[in-house]
Parts: sequence; structure tokens; C-alpha cells
Amino acid sequence: MKKIDYIFILFSFLLVSCFDSSKPNYQFFPNMYESVGYDTYADSNAFANGIEAQEPVQGTISRGWEPYEYEDSNEGYELAKVNLKSPVEKSDENLKTGKELYEIYCSVCHGSKGDGQGILMKREKFLGIPSYADRDITEGSIYHVLMYGRNLMGSHASLVNQEERWQISQYVLELRNELIK
Repeated sequence: MKKIDYIFILFSFLLVSCFDSSKPNYQFFPNMYESVGYDTYADSNAFANGIEAQEPVQGTISRGWEPYEYEDSNEGYELAKVNLKSPVEKSDENLKTGKELYEIYCSVCHGSKGDGQGILMKREKFLGIPSYADRDITEGSIYHVLMYGRNLMGSHASLVNQEERWQISQYVLELRNELIK
């Protein structure tokens, strides 16, 4: 062999023996391999004036939220009772869906007939649940109560969406009409 071949073999052996595969020589994006750790509430220059978070742009609405113009008060309830009308058409399909939702969310307290004799009333967990026959209710008032709650009944706005609240209100009015007969 020639002398050059020996030098080349020796040189390549030295290069290979010095290479550590667990620590590559070059990292093109080192933050991707070894990320920078930040503390959760540490000071940051990300926002102006040193505040922790930004206010949303004025006039914007959170994703998934639909505005409701009646306030959570007795006046808002009365206004909704008189003025609020359902945009959902009255149909057998909507009544069927309203019945299914009513059985899930409402019948436990209000009873399957709307007479206030649900399982929680019979077990005396909640007392004084009204019958729909005794109440002067409209689709707007039912929607308002589902949205905000009233007296001991809590809000169901996080459980049912806008269309489902209207479907439930249609079914509740159907139950009321059956109780009044």
C-alpha cells in the first residue's frame, strides 16, 4: 500500500473514533432538542406593560358563545316571558328531541309529566318543585330559566345549546297543555 493510503486510513479512524453519536456535532434548531423551561407565573416580556395576559379585542365574542340580550334579573325574566319567541319551528322531530332532553335534564326534578313529582321530589331532596299547570309560563320564560336558572334551579346554559333549549321549551309547553286539560 502506498503511504497516502495509510495516512487516509489513520485519519478516517481518528475522525470516527472521536464521534459520539449521542451528542451530534451540529444542532440546527437547538430549542427543538432541548427546550427552554419557563416557570408558569414568571415575569415575561411577551406582553406590553408587564401584564400577564391581554384583554380580548373590544366587541369580540368568545368562540361558541351566542349573546343573549335579556339580563339575569326579574325584569329580564318578565321581558323574556313577554317578548322572546322561538326561532325553532314546531315539529314532531323537535318535540321528540325536546322530550329526550327533558328526560335527561328536567324529569329528575319536575317529573316525567311536568307535575313536579320527580324522583328527587319523592326522595325529599328538593321540596316545592312547581307543577307546570300552576305556572304562567311561555316559551320565552322557559328559555330564560334554562339560560340563567331561577330560585333553586340552576342554569342549564352549559348543558344544552340554544337550539336544545328551544326544543325543551316546546316540550314543556306540550306537557303543560296536557296537565291543564
